[in-house]
Amino acid sequence: MKKFDLNIEKVLEHWTVPHALREIIANALDESNLSGTEEPIIFKDEEGKWHIKDFGRGLKYEHLTQNENIEKTQNPNKVIGKFGVGLKDALATFDRRKIEIIIQSKFSDITIKKLPKGDFDDVVTLHAIVNEPSIPNAIGTDFIFMGLEDDDIEKAKDFFLLYSGEKVIEETKYGSLIENKEKPARIYVNGICVAEEDNWLFSYNITSMTKKLLQSLNRERTNVGRSAYSDRVKSILLECSSPVSAGKLVDDLQRIQTGNAHDELQWVDVQLHACKILNSQEKVMFLTAYDLMDGGKYLSYAKDEGMRIVTIPDNLATKLQSNKDLNGNTFRNLETYAVEWNENFEFQIVDVKNLSKKEKEIFAYKDTIVGWFPNKKGVLKSIVISETMRPDNYSGGDALGLWDESNKRILIKRSQLSSIQAFAGTLIHELVHAFTGTDDNTIEFEIELTEMLGKLSHLLLDNVKNKSGFRKLLRI
Repeated sequence: MKKFDLNIEKVLEHWTVPHALREIIANALDESNLSGTEEPIIFKDEEGKWHIKDFGRGLKYEHLTQNENIEKTQNPNKVIGKFGVGLKDALATFDRRKIEIIIQSKFSDITIKKLPKGDFDDVVTLHAIVNEPSIPNAIGTDFIFMGLEDDDIEKAKDFFLLYSGEKVIEETKYGSLIENKEKPARIYVNGICVAEEDNWLFSYNITSMTKKLLQSLNRERTNVGRSAYSDRVKSILLECSSPVSAGKLVDDLQRIQTGNAHDELQWVDVQLHACKILNSQEKVMFLTAYDLMDGGKYLSYAKDEGMRIVTIPDNLATKLQSNKDLNGNTFRNLETYAVEWNENFEFQIVDVKNLSKKEKEIFAYKDTIVGWFPNKKGVLKSIVISETMRPDNYSGGDALGLWDESNKRILIKRSQLSSIQAFAGTLIHELVHAFTGTDDNTIEFEIELTEMLGKLSHLLLDNVKNKSGFRKLLRI
């Protein structure tokens, strides 16, 4: 038999039995990863004793003299703990909580006991008692506990992703994105929970450490601050590309307007990445709140095409203009969709012979109306009627008329043939565009239109001989 002082300088008084069990489970999982052996098992035997058993290389008593295990510190992305420190803290907690323990491996059987420290009989400290192995051919290490409650084991297992039952959505080189069904979300480091977040969309398992995160993993491995892991969480999100992760991010993105979005969506880089994934996988149009109000018929057309409409903040909309999705495509907004739609739009031109008698009579006035304008050859080639029209960029509804400069023609919507007043008003409007080259909602157009109305009024006043005839013409 051998015995030696564990030299535990400061006992973690607030540690519970589940905290201590967490260290034993963590060390078992680490050994499994480092040795490439099968997953540890946790079970209760026929005598009611709980076991945490790994199938690694076996624990030696020398491990209890280490503060840090060199193998573990050299492989921070493979393991949870550093061994030594956490193990001794756990043994001290078991002693304080009256839990008996035996550690069995092919090298020895180890128990713990309080004994006088060296020659100082009045100073009692915790010692490891090392005996010859009771199972010399044992595989791995078996921690055997007497006095444990079943609930202690369940609470200890709850620290670990492996036993949580949580679903991994996507794996990245920095860690895993995990579905968060119940609040709060959890932050795992190599599979062990180090923090919780009340307003996060996902849980995360970080497997690629930063120096800052390693330094923040304190002796207790709890309540690690957000600043220590936020960079790695963002890196995980920016590496994700699955439809599931993008869908959840985009759904949450649309809650920003109401202030109900989760905290990850406060990162503009994450907002942008979610849009990149979605745009690569679906037919989608990104609109600001203003676009939604101003979208008019284009919005209806997009919905009719089965296009997904996603509402985004103004600052993100600006970023989308200078970025491309994962396939190298640009993002569709209201303006680009309108251009696409108009480029693909085809007018349904109506043959004059297919007009009704009344429509033909009204349409026949076109030459008279054109005659009111200056005689400029080559300005206007034709005036046609169409069943369909492009949306008006100002009203949102279908345009009533259109000056098609490239083809030097005027198109009038068929519904305007319902009356001479509707037809003439629309045709005159478009003729002003044709003969002056000015655009709607410009001072130049307003001046030209006003001048033309003055000329037409003069013409009408000269030709209408009596008041009743004038009133009849204007229908007042």
